[in-house]
Amino acid sequence: MIQERYVNAFLMLLLLAIPAWAVIADEPFTITLMTRAVILALAAVGLNIALGIGGLVSLGHAVFFGIGGYAMGILAYHAQSYTAFAEWPLVIEGTKSMPIIWLTAVVISSLAAWLIGVLSLRTSGVYFIMITLAFGQMFYYCFISWSTYGGEDGLSIYVRNSFPGLNTLVPIQFYGVCFVLLCLVLLLCSRLMHSPFGLALSAARQQPARVLTVGLNPNRLKLLAFVLSGAITGLAGALFADLNRFVSPSMFSWQLSGEIIVFVILGGVGRLYGPVAGALIFVGLEHFLGGLSEYWHIYLGLLLLVIVLFGNGGVVGMLSGRQKVND
Repeated sequence: MIQERYVNAFLMLLLLAIPAWAVIADEPFTITLMTRAVILALAAVGLNIALGIGGLVSLGHAVFFGIGGYAMGILAYHAQSYTAFAEWPLVIEGTKSMPIIWLTAVVISSLAAWLIGVLSLRTSGVYFIMITLAFGQMFYYCFISWSTYGGEDGLSIYVRNSFPGLNTLVPIQFYGVCFVLLCLVLLLCSRLMHSPFGLALSAARQQPARVLTVGLNPNRLKLLAFVLSGAITGLAGALFADLNRFVSPSMFSWQLSGEIIVFVILGGVGRLYGPVAGALIFVGLEHFLGGLSEYWHIYLGLLLLVIVLFGNGGVVGMLSGRQKVND
């Protein structure tokens, strides 16, 4: 079997090699496709903190993805229309600066994750799943009714936001921004997994009663993981909206929450690069099989079935021969 670090290195090499080939071959669509994969991988890495380390199965994680997207959409909309965001009690000028938009998306997503987490963590198991789903549906219908920003039709953005020193309208440069952010988040997650907090969170997932006996509160550990998870997913949502230059309430849908969970399961729950592998597989299947049949999800379902039944370590675990993270 291949050592896991070589599998991880191969995944990162793919993320560099495919866009490089696309630049040489003058295939901008391929770069856009890879940008989508990287952004979805970033969202899945965020969920993996809550799901893989904390054991929190959230069917409402698209809430943070949507909040990040609308943070970008609203700020960019007011920048392009030269008006201010004026919803009591806030009056905020629009901006096309990516760093400011990212910071806004992360802060608002973190606050939303804290609020949802405080309420949801009063439950556990299937009740936790259902309450996160309920929050997702609440946000979905809330933004459908927000006619100021397009309601059900969504909101189109006619500008690409800017990053200092780069022309983000050039596909490879925007891809580079997204790739660097993914690398930074992976580095953060790597440090987190091996930190005292990461070890305590893993213990809280497996043996919460024993964690209590050493003076730690399992729910507080899980809440912090949930907030960090929401912040990263919100950042991914802002990037996704910038890629498409469009936001809509569908970014809050429970189907999207399910897809992000599928990315994590495909690649390997709790594995650092599992979400990256899962997102690449999903986008690849969607692109190549979606052109052959609109029912391509059948093949995705068969692959998911094989992985769940015969390789609970995901694709990364199957390739490396390690079915469990703590092997």
